[in-house]
Amino acid sequence: MEEDLKQTLTSAAVPAAAPDVSGTEPAETAADIRLYSPLVLAYIGDAVYEVYVRNHLIRTGGNQPVEKLHKKATCYVKAAAQAAAAEHLHPQWTEEEQDIYRRGRNAKSHTLPKNADPGDYRRATGFEAVMGWLSLKGENDRLQQLMEAAVTYLEEENKR
Repeated sequence: MEEDLKQTLTSAAVPAAAPDVSGTEPAETAADIRLYSPLVLAYIGDAVYEVYVRNHLIRTGGNQPVEKLHKKATCYVKAAAQAAAAEHLHPQWTEEEQDIYRRGRNAKSHTLPKNADPGDYRRATGFEAVMGWLSLKGENDRLQQLMEAAVTYLEEENKR
């Protein structure tokens, strides 16, 4: 009986590597991802950028009260800030990233923000769509580069 169990365990298919459950591996091809609604891309991009900002604040500011961290985070993730970051980054974007940005910016959202200018909100949606698209494609180096550039730019702007 013990031998049967040993045989079953050793002959079972064992993956060569553990599956990536972090959400950073591309789930589909770039062509498949381009078919996603720009609002779906913005939905995931919003979350990816928010987590990046929170990690940045903790790495650079250490252990602070959550209320203070939240207040600081809003300076980076509010629509006006994302719109400003998008305008700053736009010249650095590839043609494909610019296309995704336009699709996100021009998407017809059925909700309007209470505390944001509609133009800023649309540009922020474009910015989030680019972040989401890069994340779903698994282009983590490029995603990191753009988010870092956005945060650096916003920090410099906030010092003025």
